[in-house]
Amino acid sequence: MDFYGHVIDGEEAASLSGATFSSTDPHTRRPWAEAALGDGADADRAVSAARRAFDHGHWPRMGTAERGRILHRLADLIEEHAEDIALADTQDMGKPITQSQGNDVPRTAANFRFFADHARLSTSESYPMDTGHHAYTRFDPAGVVAAIAPWNFPMMLESWKVAPALAWGNTVVLKPAEDTPVSATLMARLALEAGMPPGVFNVLHGYGPDSAGQALTEHPAVDRITFTGESGTGRVIATAGARHLTPVSLELGGKGANIVFADADLAGAVEWSIRAVFTNSGQVCLAGSRLYVQREVYDEFLTRFAAAADALVVGDPRDPAVQIGPLASAEHHAKVAGYVDTIAEQGGTLRTGGLGDGWTIRPTVITGMDHTARHAREEIFGPVVVVIPFATEAEAIELANDTPYGLNAMLFTENLHRAHRVAAVLRAGTVWVNCFFVRDLRAPFGGVGDSGIGREGGTFSREFFTEPKAVVMQIDPAADRDRPRSSRGRSAR
Repeated sequence: MDFYGHVIDGEEAASLSGATFSSTDPHTRRPWAEAALGDGADADRAVSAARRAFDHGHWPRMGTAERGRILHRLADLIEEHAEDIALADTQDMGKPITQSQGNDVPRTAANFRFFADHARLSTSESYPMDTGHHAYTRFDPAGVVAAIAPWNFPMMLESWKVAPALAWGNTVVLKPAEDTPVSATLMARLALEAGMPPGVFNVLHGYGPDSAGQALTEHPAVDRITFTGESGTGRVIATAGARHLTPVSLELGGKGANIVFADADLAGAVEWSIRAVFTNSGQVCLAGSRLYVQREVYDEFLTRFAAAADALVVGDPRDPAVQIGPLASAEHHAKVAGYVDTIAEQGGTLRTGGLGDGWTIRPTVITGMDHTARHAREEIFGPVVVVIPFATEAEAIELANDTPYGLNAMLFTENLHRAHRVAAVLRAGTVWVNCFFVRDLRAPFGGVGDSGIGREGGTFSREFFTEPKAVVMQIDPAADRDRPRSSRGRSAR
């Protein structure tokens, strides 16, 4: 097996303890790669390297154009090595190769390009004052960023955190998920090849609790923590950040509602709804796994939807014809299988799908289940959807908002008034109308409730990864002298 080490201070290295762990290919269910297993000492080593690079290095003091050239070069290298990177994510977590290579790698490169350009082209506010002064805003890098990424879109979601942090002049310690270590090391190797200075982008492998992840989030020299993952883990990380008053950005779990109204284009609604719940074998926090269909079209929609689900090809994720690969790990497969095994117990009917070979779950469509059932309320994170009929627009909104989550929602309608009306009242960070997973990187991304804290994307990422600073300059001493002494220094409030 090939070895993938930490990348710290510009060098790939083993753990100080010499410990390693294996990454298992979910299709073959055999180890295929070995990675360094970090602990608190390795976390301290990575944070110290990032701290030195920020406090004494050139990266935070570069112009945005100079940083941008390096980030664009990194994007070029990612595209040049697309096949190897895509295969790494497919072997690490079972994602179909067509999704790894056709979606994840291009979007990874696009993230680096976008944030490199966004930092260079962003403007700041100026505030002319009638007191002989002028105020303006600076956006200085925050410092050392701890970025903790999930296993379902490994390199793509790592780049969503790393790219804006680097573009705004921060240094980064990335901890990838232990299930998917390989592409993070590959990305760090390419960053060094692109000309990124030592210590600017570091990769730390390891587990979470009582391991590298916990040590990283609790480190007093970390200035920002950005995390994508499960809601319970997000609470733990928020607590760790609170100890040092470290700002956190949390993109957590979801249980997205997908509403299909009777006036929808049913062919389009079926196609998008299939993507919304079965892409990446349902291992998507944005999955539309609560599917509400208006009664007038419920039977017709369900017939088409179940047939389309049943037609999806399940198998070896390296095969370009395969659309559904295995789940990412034995532990996760056991969790999702537990939901499939209890469908009847929860009052539901299996319309199509069920357990597959190995760690696969066939695209599973459940009907007859009340919206209060576990399957309709808990984040399953697999290719499982509950289809529930509704009568009125008001009922659909009530059902959609009856959840502790609030990451995203979808609705399908050809009525423009309804589209705007319903989108406005859905409790979600993103609402897609007649589509799914279409992104504009300038727009805010994040959730409410158990789906997280904060927003990232465009200027929202700038606000998180910088320390906005007000600078007030005296430009007319005479005007300042002529002001009544009693008014000097008073707040504008």
